[in-house]
Amino acid sequence: MRFLVDAQLPRRLAHFLNTRGHDALHTLDLPSGNATTDWAVAEIADADDRVVVTKDADFVVDHLARGRPARLLLVAVGNASNARLLAIFDRHLDAIVAALDESRFVELHADRLVCRPG
Repeated sequence: MRFLVDAQLPRRLAHFLNTRGHDALHTLDLPSGNATTDWAVAEIADADDRVVVTKDADFVVDHLARGRPARLLLVAVGNASNARLLAIFDRHLDAIVAALDESRFVELHADRLVCRPG
């Protein structure tokens, strides 16, 4: 699966996803880095068939209202350390991929996934 990890999440998450056989970029890998606007992140993700991975609720609003980005993984684990965040992804990665195959909008919580309409 192809991912684009947003600025407020660690670059290590993109690296983790790559080591698990996925194709992941972080906004730091884009020409404007973490200064890339949400609009541009969504445009790049949609053009590249990537899932935007974010903690930013603005992406949820745009996804639900405009269908942009086309695919979204909202990380809703609160203020977790990077190590804890990666452990949560490690524990749920297969389920995340399966959920994103079925739904265009998925929320990741520390203890569960929620597939949302949209």
